[in-house]
Amino acid sequence: MDLISPFKSLFSSDKKLVISIRNIFGYYPRNINLYQLAFRHKSASKEFINGLKLSNERLEYLGDAVLSSVVADYLFRKFPYKEEGFLTEMRSRLVSRSTLNRLSKKLGIDKLIESEAFCNNHSKSLYGDAFEAFVGAIYLDKGYEFTRKIIVKRVIDIHFDIEKLQKEDVNFKSQMIEWSQKEKIPIEFKVADEVGNGYGKQYIVELFVNNEMLAGGRDFSIKGAEQIASGKALEKLNAKVNRF
Repeated sequence: MDLISPFKSLFSSDKKLVISIRNIFGYYPRNINLYQLAFRHKSASKEFINGLKLSNERLEYLGDAVLSSVVADYLFRKFPYKEEGFLTEMRSRLVSRSTLNRLSKKLGIDKLIESEAFCNNHSKSLYGDAFEAFVGAIYLDKGYEFTRKIIVKRVIDIHFDIEKLQKEDVNFKSQMIEWSQKEKIPIEFKVADEVGNGYGKQYIVELFVNNEMLAGGRDFSIKGAEQIASGKALEKLNAKVNRF
């Protein structure tokens, strides 16, 4: 254990940020520069070399992957007898942009973000993006296992009611149909294959958006497979929207 790092952090140039991270998540950062970058929105990005702008977008990309992995592992262990469709739905609820936006405000992360004033009023993903970037910073600073413990012990266990969350009714197929009608983009579900026989038979369904296959699902019923495919498709569509 590095006993010097906490003291070095306290005497760093951004003592306020160090103390905020300690108060919210219970640890001292080693490399404070990572966290400064995590909270810098692209609207406040600074020029670095050859016109390259430094913002939290790369850390957000990394944090999104790490967060998804940790949540998937958590749900897999917590619900050992649930099917893929259930796990996919639960993961989507935990890491959705609206959920992360609310979580960021609840934790106080929104007060640490560096951005232009207009972004605070118009960006729908500013706070959730910063949380994902923060996860990316923890991962680079402390490693995967430390990050996993922080997310589970300091975020999920404290700020989420998993039992209540799993009882909420979310129909991903209906959401996809609503999206299709709103955007005037055609979607189509196709049964691509059938695997197994009898009670073990499963259906593989592919979801096409504008005649291009976007996501697939596999379940013991066609309806279940459609739900899984829809959940994955919504994750991809939301991720694409939030990149802009």
